[in-house]
Amino acid sequence: MTLPARMLTHRQCWLLFFCLVCIAGFFYRFTSIDILDEHRLPFFKSFEKTPEINQNTSVLQTESNLSELLEYIDWPEPPSTLTDFTFSTSARNCDYQLQNPRDTYRVGETLEVVITARDHNGRPKEYGGDFFQVKLHSKALKAGVTGHIIDYGNGSYLATFLLPWVGEAQVHIRLIHSSEAVDVLKKKREGYPEKVYFTGYFHFNGISEVKECNLEVTGQDTCKYKDPSTGEIWQCVKPQKLPCHSLIYHSMGGYRKVTNSLEDSLLSKSETDKPISGSVSPINVIKSLLDLSSTHPSCVPGQESPQPSGFYYTDTWTSLTCRSRHFPKPDDALNCLKGKDIHMFGDSTLRQWFEYLVNFIPSLKRIDLHANYQSGPLLAAEANVGLALRWRAHGLPLRTTKSLMSDLHYEAADLAGIGGGPDTVIVLTLWAHFTSFPIRVYLQRLERVRQAVSALLFRSPKTTVIIKSANTGYKSIYGTDWLSLQIDILLRAAFKGMAVIILDVWDMTSCHYLPDNIHPGPPVIRNEVDLMLSYICPK
Repeated sequence: MTLPARMLTHRQCWLLFFCLVCIAGFFYRFTSIDILDEHRLPFFKSFEKTPEINQNTSVLQTESNLSELLEYIDWPEPPSTLTDFTFSTSARNCDYQLQNPRDTYRVGETLEVVITARDHNGRPKEYGGDFFQVKLHSKALKAGVTGHIIDYGNGSYLATFLLPWVGEAQVHIRLIHSSEAVDVLKKKREGYPEKVYFTGYFHFNGISEVKECNLEVTGQDTCKYKDPSTGEIWQCVKPQKLPCHSLIYHSMGGYRKVTNSLEDSLLSKSETDKPISGSVSPINVIKSLLDLSSTHPSCVPGQESPQPSGFYYTDTWTSLTCRSRHFPKPDDALNCLKGKDIHMFGDSTLRQWFEYLVNFIPSLKRIDLHANYQSGPLLAAEANVGLALRWRAHGLPLRTTKSLMSDLHYEAADLAGIGGGPDTVIVLTLWAHFTSFPIRVYLQRLERVRQAVSALLFRSPKTTVIIKSANTGYKSIYGTDWLSLQIDILLRAAFKGMAVIILDVWDMTSCHYLPDNIHPGPPVIRNEVDLMLSYICPK
């Protein structure tokens, strides 16, 4: 029997189907490439492609070019290159005095202090750019609050302090770096990206080689490793005998000296982080009608921190951003975290939060995943309340002991694999391991993380996302508070206007009575975690 002319044979049907699939695949691939390229636009452009989370627009979404973006971290520079150490700012010769002194001060008022910078010869400086840290504190009350500095650009500065507690208060001012030292830090950051280097361990068929690795390795044949999800690139010097795919382990390598004798003097311990003397005696603050602890809303995403963001009193932090809570008993914290799935991505300053909760809640048990503790992943669980707590280091670059490459995940890639929801909590920090690299490196990484967070909130708006700010404690050419502050400013700007929580620990670490430490002491960590829990459980 002959088939009608309009009907196709079985073979022709399959052929037509195959052609349609090929055509569809071509168009899918074509559009996919367009979408991929769209997400690789420069940092300030790609933010325009990110889904809006709320009606507020991110500061970075309004920037038209990179130079405007970098204005956020613009810092005054010395008028000329320093050739004589004695012309640099000396903490021993600086002083400060109270402006418009009064007999009586009340809670909620502002104290103003004028700082005069002088060089090692005692001459007043004629330009600004010195990096001071200022606080008002009381050892007896275990109280502290950070101050705000205005640089007049002529060697004088105004430090302003909120008076938040009743009782004694003492001004304390430190010169962290002279303006000349800051100039060195900036130039070394931008000009010597390989001053911190890393080690890659290659193994294959019983042969081993150890090679230098970094974000970029210059002057040698290299192996390049591109993360398929984020596009992040890592490079290692190419092994002589082994293939590139035999890279198995990663570790910190070392530090290269990039300073001369004059620069070493500017950044020496004798010149760094030194208190300056002043004529301001302790003041006594009395009560007022204003109660700073009871006029704030509940802790919710999207709030902007004021200056200062809070204060210590009797070693307890009171937030001035929102109505913070405290969780003095393990059951208080456990009840807050009941049913929560918590994912932490960051550095060792965030791992301290994981450690605090595991030590504080007896029934929260750590599960050994047989990974390097410094880089993770780490896992703890409380089965009775359905709590899962995870921490893992952010992806490379990472200063850590020898770790499996397969355990080092880029945080944006992991975020893409999290469904989110009202019981999901994401905690991120990204700063300490980027202080030695040019600022553009950090901006590229920040772009990808912001896109991943934005996408997560777009598909799961009820997910809680907490961004931990940088904290004080670094004091070297490879990482210091000035470098950390620059990164912290950009971190806050990147997430401004999004439905995330910026948890300000910069203030919490810069005004506590404990000495500066990149890993803050237990009282500080307790208050940081309590503030995190205040956002997870505002009521």
